[in-house]
Amino acid sequence: MNVGNILTLIGGLGLFLYGMRVMSDSIEKAAGAKMRSFLAFFTKNKVVGMLFGMIFCAIIQSSSATTVMVVSFVNAGLMNLYQAAGVIMGANIGTTITSQLVAFNLSQIAPVFLMLGVIIVMFCKKEKVKKVGEVILGFGVLFMGLSLMSGSMAGLKESPFIISLLSNLKNPFLGIFIGFLITAIIQSSSVTVSILLLMAQQGLLPLGICFYIILGCNIGACTSALLASLNGNKDAKRAALIHFLFNVIGTVIMAVMLLLGESWEENMITTLSGGNIGRSVANAHTLFKVFQVLILLPFSGAIVKMTYLFVPGKDEEATDGGFKLEYIGPTNVFSPSTAVVEATKELERMGNMAITNLNRAMNALITMDEEEIAEVYRVEKHIDYMNHAITDYLIAINQSTLPIDDIKSIGGLFHVVNDIERIGDHAENVADAAIERREKNIEFSPAAQKELAEMMDKVIRIMTYSMDMFSHNSQKHLQEILELEDSIDEMERHLQETHIQRLTRNECTPDASMIYSDLISGLERVADHATNIAFSILDEEPEEDKRIVMKS
Repeated sequence: MNVGNILTLIGGLGLFLYGMRVMSDSIEKAAGAKMRSFLAFFTKNKVVGMLFGMIFCAIIQSSSATTVMVVSFVNAGLMNLYQAAGVIMGANIGTTITSQLVAFNLSQIAPVFLMLGVIIVMFCKKEKVKKVGEVILGFGVLFMGLSLMSGSMAGLKESPFIISLLSNLKNPFLGIFIGFLITAIIQSSSVTVSILLLMAQQGLLPLGICFYIILGCNIGACTSALLASLNGNKDAKRAALIHFLFNVIGTVIMAVMLLLGESWEENMITTLSGGNIGRSVANAHTLFKVFQVLILLPFSGAIVKMTYLFVPGKDEEATDGGFKLEYIGPTNVFSPSTAVVEATKELERMGNMAITNLNRAMNALITMDEEEIAEVYRVEKHIDYMNHAITDYLIAINQSTLPIDDIKSIGGLFHVVNDIERIGDHAENVADAAIERREKNIEFSPAAQKELAEMMDKVIRIMTYSMDMFSHNSQKHLQEILELEDSIDEMERHLQETHIQRLTRNECTPDASMIYSDLISGLERVADHATNIAFSILDEEPEEDKRIVMKS
């Protein structure tokens, strides 16, 4: 063994890690949004969730990325802990696909994948096709790295010190600790097991100790999700603990079985693998995971309940009028694949807050209740806070590696947060009118109050439909929104005319006239902003939408 072998080993490891990262990131960018929607759909049943988690993880080649995504789903309230348990268990099986691919020893054809990936990336203009090219390129880089590592490890056999050190590695608990430590540092059990597989193929490690190192890798793989959950809510922490407890309990069960019958299990796996030592390591990795899932899936409910012992209680609510975000920001779990979903949830919360506040302001206009008026101003400050915080978040995530479909929707989200903030401003204007009405003792005629109530009813409906359309990315209420928008425009024109007639008949005072006219104009603009919110999910803005933006 010489310095050249060591440098080649380091270079090969670097290529392997980079290839893994390129593959995983490119798959998430190309298909992350689609897979995310499938993930949300196929998790109603824990068995189906487990199967989909297995497929999902096998595709993106990272149990850590899958688990962090699941933790962020739980943090955003899009998935409960029982659904998360099934997906996490399935991901533990899916992650073994990497070691299975490595065991096939595709190093000889790696240059073909490398060149094909380069050609696609350099000459294809479509973004999704380029991402597919990056996946192929990453695959080629990964196996080129493996080839370099395999060649350099052959040189390790020339070192008596290395041979003596590794051959004396027989303590099962030390093997588990080594597997845990390396995986916790590298943050990928797939990488650790792949390196282990190459060392076993070169005769540097006996198969028996490889089993225990694999078990340690399982626990080390939990660090990414545990670290990601530290800033999350309590359910996010519990989701990460499901992953940790599953792997710890599964490791204990497998370690006991190995200690009681290691030779029998080693013979069985070796026979199943046709005597191929590398294939034996890969199969052991897969079989251990499958066995753990079969044993623990029926007890997933008990594992979920166990997490409440480690993370008891509920999340604390904001007190003393404190403002906060619930789904995004520095105190929540961040995953590029779910960042836009969480921003949408926060915008949904902001929008519903604006609807409630506008309704509160209109009620205060009639009742002139001082506490209600004060609450309108307090909530408006919260909406302003959310406007700035969400905008800053959108700017930040727009600079990260988001899925391609999510990048397209970012522009629409910027418009939505602005429209919701404008609706909040209109609620504040109504509160200002309530104060003026109380201070000047301004009376509204019963006819005027009835007209305002009718218009407000339509405005609340269009806002509710628009937020539902935006939140669920569905065009279910599009026709109703368009009809309501036309109806409110026509109503505003009609009410302005009838109002002028009342004024000319001296049935309305000038002060009341000014407030009334401003109110119906403001409500019509609120309907415009609501329509903008609904149109934000469409690929193209219609001319009517552009007119609304210009007018507002």
